[in-house]
Amino acid sequence: MPRAPLITKEDLPQNKQNLYDQIAQHRGSVARPFAALLNSPDVASRISMLGEQLRYVSPIIQPDVREIITLTTARIMQCQYLWTHHNRSAITSGVREEVVEAIRKGGRPRRLLPKEAVFIQFTQELLENKELTSATYSGVEHLLGLQATIDLIVTIGYYSMLCLVINGLDVDLEEGVSPDLKLP
Repeated sequence: MPRAPLITKEDLPQNKQNLYDQIAQHRGSVARPFAALLNSPDVASRISMLGEQLRYVSPIIQPDVREIITLTTARIMQCQYLWTHHNRSAITSGVREEVVEAIRKGGRPRRLLPKEAVFIQFTQELLENKELTSATYSGVEHLLGLQATIDLIVTIGYYSMLCLVINGLDVDLEEGVSPDLKLP
């Protein structure tokens, strides 16, 4: 059971109900993490706008790359909710099963295509070491360019923040959704 109530549109004051609609606009619904965040409506709105910018409005990061970094972030942050919901998205976006399994196992990526492994390594270095080696940064910037590399770093930060919210507020998976990440 979550530590904060999952807010519905009707729970919000009349002058904040538009924020609920804004969050649902691109996503089709308000997922549990955002329903929990709506206990602080203005913060929820701004977090949602950042996600919309990165995913829907100006998505210069290819969907498969975004899903690789999202799964890697979920794995490192031990976030069952994010992993379970993005595992399916990753496969749909063209991420190979071998890549998903390598991320699930953790550790350094091995026996993957370099263009897959570099995004896992990039995310691992940033989240585990709080910095990037010059070689890893240069490899990603060479593949994506400067703007997309910056967006990639911000996307990792965005999903890390969501993991902290989900884990900190103990947001559960929806009823009928089975956990897909074995956690210690």
